[in-house]
Amino acid sequence: MKKTLAVLTLSTQIIFAQNITQKLDEATKNLMNSSGAISSNLSFYVSDENGNFIYEYQGNKGLSTASTQKIFTAGAALEILGKNYTYKTTSSYSGNISGGNLNGNLFISSTGDPTLGSWRYEAYKPENFKQKLIDAIKKSGIKKISGDLVIDDSYFDHQTIPGGWPWNDLGNYYGAGVWGINWRENQFDININGNEFKSFSYPLEGVNWLNDLKVGGSSDQSLIFTAPHSDVALINGTLPAKTVTVSGSVPNPPLQLGAEVKQWLKDSGIDFSGKVVTNSQLEIEGKKALQTPKNNIILTYESPTLDKIIYWFLRKSINFYGETLIKTLGKEKKGDPSFKSGVAYLKEFWKSKGINPNMINFADGSGLSPQNYVAAKAEVQALLYARKQPWFESYYDGFPTHDNGMKMKSGTMSDTKSYAGYHTSKDGKKYVFSIIINNYEGSGSTELQKILNVLK
Repeated sequence: MKKTLAVLTLSTQIIFAQNITQKLDEATKNLMNSSGAISSNLSFYVSDENGNFIYEYQGNKGLSTASTQKIFTAGAALEILGKNYTYKTTSSYSGNISGGNLNGNLFISSTGDPTLGSWRYEAYKPENFKQKLIDAIKKSGIKKISGDLVIDDSYFDHQTIPGGWPWNDLGNYYGAGVWGINWRENQFDININGNEFKSFSYPLEGVNWLNDLKVGGSSDQSLIFTAPHSDVALINGTLPAKTVTVSGSVPNPPLQLGAEVKQWLKDSGIDFSGKVVTNSQLEIEGKKALQTPKNNIILTYESPTLDKIIYWFLRKSINFYGETLIKTLGKEKKGDPSFKSGVAYLKEFWKSKGINPNMINFADGSGLSPQNYVAAKAEVQALLYARKQPWFESYYDGFPTHDNGMKMKSGTMSDTKSYAGYHTSKDGKKYVFSIIINNYEGSGSTELQKILNVLK
């Protein structure tokens, strides 16, 4: 009797799998035969929760991923760095304190904390860092600073933007670069009415604007162009005839932090007559960078733990977090904080987990570069590996839940749409899937959802 029941159960499972496969094949072929797919490429792979194959359409084909690339970076970071990993920002001084006067420089340095001054975390907002820093200065007995305020941004190398990022993206908030010291997620907001600037989220240091905005349309079609260390920013495109908030990337976050700290000192009654200097600027001027003192530390400020950073990285698809993690992995594992080193390590990591390296040609850690080429099967393999790890809950929690009930990371870029994630269908069956389409005429979102709806 038990043997008969087992045979019947297995037969039912086989019939069910065949039914799902047929439906997926029909939906996929309908997409690829549509008028919008005449020159498109699709990579699609589905397995069950145990990795048993369900369906694929060119599952080994490497395509540009957009933000589903983040599933690889998040998993590697959680395993290598650990969910309790924190970044640290310190303040220290050179010289000596005599009668309340610091005869030397005040330093601020960091290990590249991407959350420093972020608005996303309770107890870690800009005002929290401000209060802790000012309290530490006063507690150390400093009432006057005779030297300079040195922002030591030398923890990473000088390249702040991954190679391959489009110029159109760099000045916008989602194209923010990575510095040894980051501040407010290296993002600013402008309230603009038509083509007139009304206000900034905070005074932006050392930036002059060229404004080519035009009034028109019903949505934000503007672009901001800035470059690292530049003192000129351009905004163009169109905005509707109402007040709209536009977000850009700060061209020099260490300088921005320095300018704000200088104001904090003044507001707190701490006499400061020196200059704000950054180590990168000193090098640009042909001067020697100033080394942060290892002694005389007055403040050590820790970031939220990595699991909380990963949550926002995946949930809000923050490219800047991904590239910070890439530099951190490169520095921690190879002693080299370059993007090239970090990306190479990311590929080595996933190759060691059994993914064919030919299916994971990474160019960055976020997916913003169109030079990322990844196969849907590789994304599914990464998701399956993550399911078995002790850090999976922290990983899974970051995946957004979409309107169709699926827990999945999405990716959107010019001519690219992708989804990768986990889903439990109405009958309790659990699936792991990835679907990527490139060069579809139109967004492709609606068409891909039709395919994924089969899994429901």
